[in-house]
Amino acid sequence: MTATAPVARVFSSDNAAGASPEIVEAVVRAASGQAMPYGADDSTASVRRRLSDVFEREVDVLPVSTGSAANALSLAASTPPWGSVLCHRDSHINNDECGAPEFYTAGAKLVPLGGEDAKIDPGELRVAARHKAGDVHSVEPSVVSVTQATETGAVYTLDEIHTIGSIAREAGLRLHMDGARFAGAVASLGCAPADLTWRAGVDLLSLGATKNGTMTADAIVVFDRSLTAELAFRAKRAGQLASKMRFHAAQLDAYLTDGLWLRNATHAGAMAARLREGLKAVPEVALLGAADANIVFCRLPQWVTEGLLADGYAFYHDRWEPGVVRFVTSFATTPQDVDHLLRAVGRHAA
Repeated sequence: MTATAPVARVFSSDNAAGASPEIVEAVVRAASGQAMPYGADDSTASVRRRLSDVFEREVDVLPVSTGSAANALSLAASTPPWGSVLCHRDSHINNDECGAPEFYTAGAKLVPLGGEDAKIDPGELRVAARHKAGDVHSVEPSVVSVTQATETGAVYTLDEIHTIGSIAREAGLRLHMDGARFAGAVASLGCAPADLTWRAGVDLLSLGATKNGTMTADAIVVFDRSLTAELAFRAKRAGQLASKMRFHAAQLDAYLTDGLWLRNATHAGAMAARLREGLKAVPEVALLGAADANIVFCRLPQWVTEGLLADGYAFYHDRWEPGVVRFVTSFATTPQDVDHLLRAVGRHAA
């Protein structure tokens, strides 16, 4: 008899998933033999070549250990301490990084803006990008940071990113993209990664690999290569220049081999779509927000939420407002996992 895989019950975050087998195997291979330290190894060079191919231009790459490090270091290289970072009020950098952007920028101010689906409203950005520019009594608008996909699971369209990029360029601001779920956005839009980044004016991208299959590796992709030297010093000073960089690089190299990064994201999105379709059939459930990436927001009756928690399911609930829950799928989520959750929702809602 074939053993049945246990049903996954953690839908709180795609960080709960493990690592793709290809990536684990790459780490094992990297553990044998010798390699030059501090990023002078062959795997790091391979990652740079692969990402240059993905983005259709020469890029520089700084492997780091976390997405928070990628975001904070990118912003630190993009603004002086007396500058400001224009971001959405619901962005990860504004709500979930314990002040890391302010710390690494030596005090630059995050200026939160509004907009539907956690996307920056262009009208608000136009005003903020010019607000008190050049006035020594105020912080200087310096960089815009967009989250792709957003914290609500929405995806900026190509036109929306180009609009944000145009506003940033006109005001002389840099543009950073927090790509924690960047692969999911590319999969959702079916576009060229270049069109979603540097062709739209993005200067720096936090790649977002850990939610999509790597173990302990993320990266800063540098399109404006005039920032590379400063980023390198900042990464070292922040403890992000790993001596055995080949272990970060081996993960990223496998992640980028044969389109694994895009396959993983496409699967995660398909599982979220399966979950949304199933939830539509439950009258007591109200779907909320956009349906672009691997995040599903909905409103559940309290007794359904309590029943799911009693069943051992893990998910965010009541964090945004009473009755609102968030389910997140991943590259490791199976159709059986989704169907099991849907049956549980239906059982408790009945």
